[in-house]
Amino acid sequence: MPSGDPNQTTDFGYQEVPLAEKAQRVRAVFESVAGNYDLMNDLMSGGAHRLWKRFTLSQTGLRPGHRALDVAGGTGDLAAGMAAQVGDSGLVVLTDINAAMLSEGRDALTDRGLVGNVRCSLANAERLPFPDASFDCVTIGFGLRNVTDKQAALQSMARVLKPGGQLLILEFSHPTAPGLKPIYDAYSFSVLPWLGKVVAKDEASYRYLAESIRRFPNQDSLLGMMQSAGLENCRYHNLSGGIVALHRGYKL
Repeated sequence: MPSGDPNQTTDFGYQEVPLAEKAQRVRAVFESVAGNYDLMNDLMSGGAHRLWKRFTLSQTGLRPGHRALDVAGGTGDLAAGMAAQVGDSGLVVLTDINAAMLSEGRDALTDRGLVGNVRCSLANAERLPFPDASFDCVTIGFGLRNVTDKQAALQSMARVLKPGGQLLILEFSHPTAPGLKPIYDAYSFSVLPWLGKVVAKDEASYRYLAESIRRFPNQDSLLGMMQSAGLENCRYHNLSGGIVALHRGYKL
């Protein structure tokens, strides 16, 4: 967990900031981008984020009656997909630490007619307010890199998994396809901030998002962090040449 040591710092994009300030700065970013979040995701990825999420949903193993948790779930795409998988007898809980994002997610789920088997909860991924062994599957999509203490979040998500339950982490990662990295870097640091400036009227937030991707652990490092959190049978799938990776691990 983050300590109160005023000399301790962490990354906020390419900046080093006091540990206690990161959550507040990330909250400000997502309060700014919440209203344009889905539109910007479509523009930034050319719609590919929908395919990445569809693949993630294909790996949940959820069945009717199961319980699932979507952490840092934003506008609820993964939560909506899991709600269809668990059916009326199951339950999906959508959480986010940011009230503006959670409000967007709640509205999006309501617009899809998902109200009976979905709940929303304002929650910190590092300290999830649920009992041990509560969920058959936990997902976090494009949220872990914004968490201050990533190891604490992994341990918290592992704690609330039932024995045999699975954690799925969908996140931007490090390109592995030959020749892709320089193209991806040029796109991230030129096109993304420009889109943020023109569409969302917020260039700085999208520059932070690009920087946060570069500071995120690579595929094998995240795998090791999952194992350190007590998860077993951990592995990952590279998507789009490693631009995105889906990591998976089980609570045994």
